[in-house]
Amino acid sequence: MIIREDDLRGREIAALLTAHLEVMAEHSPPESRHALDLPGLRAPEITFWTAWEDAQLLGCAALKELTPSHGEVKSMHTAQAVRGKGVARRLLEHLIVEARRRAYERLSLETGSMEGFAAARALYSGFGFQYCAPFADYRLDPNSVFMTLALSGACEAG
Repeated sequence: MIIREDDLRGREIAALLTAHLEVMAEHSPPESRHALDLPGLRAPEITFWTAWEDAQLLGCAALKELTPSHGEVKSMHTAQAVRGKGVARRLLEHLIVEARRRAYERLSLETGSMEGFAAARALYSGFGFQYCAPFADYRLDPNSVFMTLALSGACEAG
């Protein structure tokens, strides 16, 4: 598996992100969807990566800089055909390494509270992410779960 920074121009990534947004729509009401579309992922504070095996796109993940010391995991998605094969784990490992390289003190994320997001919550918990209060511009929402990982220093959520 090769993980590389992506410019979001290929048709494969457009299709994968469409699938990601469809999963969000299936499990979350409109007011609780925080997934970014292609233009949103092209923002200067976001770096986007894709995972490939030969010519097959396996998954994607993004890292958004909230502040010079705080990053946010965005757009984690694994292609349906390769779920359960460790793609999300490898992408999350990559994001954590990059967040540490950038000297972030904290890495946070928002995911769904519904059963459809249970595997994602388990993955994040397995990496040491802990439940926390909403961060950045997020607000309390029964359909959202907020998690954070202290990378250095104290773990302060909220």
